[in-house]
Amino acid sequence: MDLESKLRTYYITAILGVVFAVVGFSYNAWRLEATEDNNNIRTASFEVLKELAELEQVIYSGFYDRNITEGNPRKGWVKVGLILDLSSLISDSVILQAKKLQHSWSEHWNRFSSEQTSTDRLISDIDDIRREIKLVLKSLH
Repeated sequence: MDLESKLRTYYITAILGVVFAVVGFSYNAWRLEATEDNNNIRTASFEVLKELAELEQVIYSGFYDRNITEGNPRKGWVKVGLILDLSSLISDSVILQAKKLQHSWSEHWNRFSSEQTSTDRLISDIDDIRREIKLVLKSLH
């Protein structure tokens, strides 16, 4: 093998090494970013699920127990606001469901402790958000 052939082989090997290094680094950076996004979505999802359970407790305390302390609508307003805020970290479909809950809450907050239909509407919206969050969590890669 002459010198020119050896240099060509060396240059091709060096170029391929750089290409593989760049591709590997790019994939690793993408994977780390995707993993971080998924972790943020999971964390926000679990927080929303906890807030939904607490909102449900507020509704049930107000309607079934007639407990004006635990079933206080102001507690519900705070929960609904937090759910809407956190939903923006999950997905557009969860945001839509959270806005639907906020709209229902604004219509029914003063009647949920006395009307079964208001309670049922709010619980149905809570269940819709839960269902949507579960779909988002299942779709994470």
